[in-house]
Amino acid sequence: MLEDRAGRDVPFLASQTKKFIEEAVKRPEIAGITPTFIPAVPQVYVHVNRDKVSKQGVELSQVYKTLQTFMGGLFVNYFNRFGRQWQVYVQAEGDYRTDAQNLGQFYVKNNNGTAVPLGAFIDIERAYGPEFTMRYNLYRCAQLNVTAKPGVSSLQAMKALEQVFAATMPAGMGYDYLGMSYQEKVAQQGVPPAVIFALSLLLVFLILAAQYESWALPISVLLGTPIAVFGAFLASFGRGLENNVYAQIGLVMLIGLSAKNAILIVEFARAERERGKSLGDAALEGARLRLRPILMTSFAFILGCVPLWVAVGAGAVSRQIIGTAVIGGMLAASFIAIFMVPVLFYLVERFSAKKETPVARELGAQEEVSKEAGASTK
Repeated sequence: MLEDRAGRDVPFLASQTKKFIEEAVKRPEIAGITPTFIPAVPQVYVHVNRDKVSKQGVELSQVYKTLQTFMGGLFVNYFNRFGRQWQVYVQAEGDYRTDAQNLGQFYVKNNNGTAVPLGAFIDIERAYGPEFTMRYNLYRCAQLNVTAKPGVSSLQAMKALEQVFAATMPAGMGYDYLGMSYQEKVAQQGVPPAVIFALSLLLVFLILAAQYESWALPISVLLGTPIAVFGAFLASFGRGLENNVYAQIGLVMLIGLSAKNAILIVEFARAERERGKSLGDAALEGARLRLRPILMTSFAFILGCVPLWVAVGAGAVSRQIIGTAVIGGMLAASFIAIFMVPVLFYLVERFSAKKETPVARELGAQEEVSKEAGASTK
């Protein structure tokens, strides 16, 4: 909505709208602009001289009714026939309504019952002007429907229009968005997607830290998440789909789905480690025991998302984007991440073991000795 916030006349708004459109269509992001504001529509004004009407003894309402009958039509009443209700309108024949000068052939009666021609007290003026003017936020404005070129997002088109406005429009002009564009602009002022992803990772990390009672083990679980995200982007770009809100919903879902596979391996590797196996053997054993269940659950989920991948009909693109992101991410998590998780578990556990203090090691050794002594006594 291109707004005249200075309150100037219609020609000023028309000139600025034309100037803005000429510069905006030169941008590579814009395919076309269709304005609803047409400032030069042929118009016919009929001015009624009220003083002459009063001198002729004619009622002003009769003059306007006659003008309405000639220009459009005047409703009379209803009547019933053939079992239906019909409307009665009075209007001039089409040949007489094509020329406003024919108004002089119509008459109205004065108080004395004498017929007086309309031409005695009306003046006809031909001009050009807007058929209607819109107001948005109380400002006279011109509505522009902008179409972006293929491959250009609505956000990029908005930024291009704002740059054109800043470069071409004078002081006193402003702009606003309407409809879905307004909603998109408001949504941009909310929580950024990066913050949502960060909160999702933090929540999963805290839950895992509470489950394992360790700050190190959740790291080995979450380090496999970027691989799933990479698979989602690769699949989306391979199909030529955009990274929009639907793809971001799929990415948030992948944080939990990819972490699920890693949790299964880390859980069993940790259990094997507590049974006394070495760190490398525990990681390999956890991966070996959980490989088949992970693949079974992953493929079951992937096959369940195939209808989203091949969706058709209304709203199919949104479903295709979600299905593509989830399937691509799960394939990457199933065929790449599950082989990285044991390595990450080994590295994180080994690094965290080096950070353990000598006092903690001594206490741990004493605890192992006490356990062995208690077992031998039994």
